[in-house]
Amino acid sequence: MTNQTVIGIDLGGTAIKLGKFLSDGICLETITIPTPQPATPQAVLESIVTVVKQLNQDHNCLAIGLGTPGPADAGGRIAKVAINLSGWLDVPLADWLEKETNLPTIIANDANCAGLGEAWLGAGRNFKNLILLTLGTGVGGAIILDGKLFTGHNGAAGELGLITLNPDGFPCNSGNQGSLEQYASIGGIRRQTGKEPIELGKLAQEGDPTALAFWRQYGQILGIGLTSLIYVLTPEAVIIGGGISASAKFFFPAMQEEIERRVLPICREGLQLFSAELGNNAGMIGAAKLAWQNLVMR
Repeated sequence: MTNQTVIGIDLGGTAIKLGKFLSDGICLETITIPTPQPATPQAVLESIVTVVKQLNQDHNCLAIGLGTPGPADAGGRIAKVAINLSGWLDVPLADWLEKETNLPTIIANDANCAGLGEAWLGAGRNFKNLILLTLGTGVGGAIILDGKLFTGHNGAAGELGLITLNPDGFPCNSGNQGSLEQYASIGGIRRQTGKEPIELGKLAQEGDPTALAFWRQYGQILGIGLTSLIYVLTPEAVIIGGGISASAKFFFPAMQEEIERRVLPICREGLQLFSAELGNNAGMIGAAKLAWQNLVMR
């Protein structure tokens, strides 16, 4: 049946986005609800199940995909930990949702879902091998290889923001030191400049030389971090998303220059750099793609 659908879910600390998608990516309906507070696993489950049943009133839904704000296990069954949610540790969320909805369910890290969304319908739709780097409160990422999400043998691959940039740099919550996240995140920018990224973007737009110099330096840092990833993965495209990417036009040139200076031509042949296109819907869209892929593999 051509009207069969899946439900993509993006579980965030303040809101839960749910959408009903056809196999070609057309979204038939979306519903956004507040994340219950406290966001205990049971409270979140009940809220999601209520909306899933509402979206599936026609009983044409085949599966559920869900992005969580933290790592999932390699099988896409268990939310290992969910950042900014209360009491989440090794939550068998896929099993719970399947029991309550009778729909096959798979889960993944929200940044991974965003990468899958961009690869499906966004800036990466013309490529099979790409990297997504999300710049915001943290620095997340996703790796798409041969059109599929790469999560490694235990589901934790793709933590691109945690690669080492400066071995003597600022300590990272991961236990690393001088990670890319410590320099490229909102907190890192705030620590370096005393200003918010949005403020620096406005100043750069007005031609402020200090802000323009900062964004150039920021682009160089990103380019250095991406150099390591490009050498390992040789992607066709690098996509930059997250709130900080609103100022991409100020740091993309320096980022590209740094990559071209540091990466051998054969390792970056045909490489293209893009800003993400799907915004805050990327996670929900990618979760839907995850659900469709899961159905094919079953």
